[in-house]
Amino acid sequence: MTKTLRQDREDRIEQATYELLAEKGYGSTSMLSIAKRAKCSNETLYNWYGDKVGLIRALVSRNAEQARTLLEQALETEGSALEVLDQFGPVLLGILLGDKAVALNRAAAADASGELGAELAASGRGVIAPRLGALLERAIASGEIPTSDVQAAVELYLGVLIGDLQIRRVIGALPHPNDAEITRRNQRAIRALKTLTR
Repeated sequence: MTKTLRQDREDRIEQATYELLAEKGYGSTSMLSIAKRAKCSNETLYNWYGDKVGLIRALVSRNAEQARTLLEQALETEGSALEVLDQFGPVLLGILLGDKAVALNRAAAADASGELGAELAASGRGVIAPRLGALLERAIASGEIPTSDVQAAVELYLGVLIGDLQIRRVIGALPHPNDAEITRRNQRAIRALKTLTR
């Protein structure tokens, strides 16, 4: 199978999975229903992903890839760390509040084993927080934020940026914020960093 053909099939599987999660929820979405919707064999799904948890795990990783890639590129650039954060924050928040993240969080909440929740934490915050910490270390070293506690800076930034927005999206109490609202939220989080004291 060529790389392009496999990518096309993976894209169809991803789309089918998100559609079925939105329509039926995690518990009622089966590997067979995903295979039928994606027009591929059930055997392919099990060969590629192992089981439903493995498939969702792959989607979690894929969904986090954009933010991870952007932050890794940002770490390679020179210049103001807070300017980088000004660009990165809205992308991260947009991903976290997007329909895909909402579907994955709802699936994790419905998974009684806790495996999906652990995977979301590991692939999401577990990957992003250390890279964000490296960026904020730069901000501390250059005097952009007045603290020496990197962990406190990471927690403050993510706490102000995300707050309870994601959980409100997951429970259906909040529509997806527009770009202006997301940008304002990020600016508020950056202002909070600038007032963080040693």
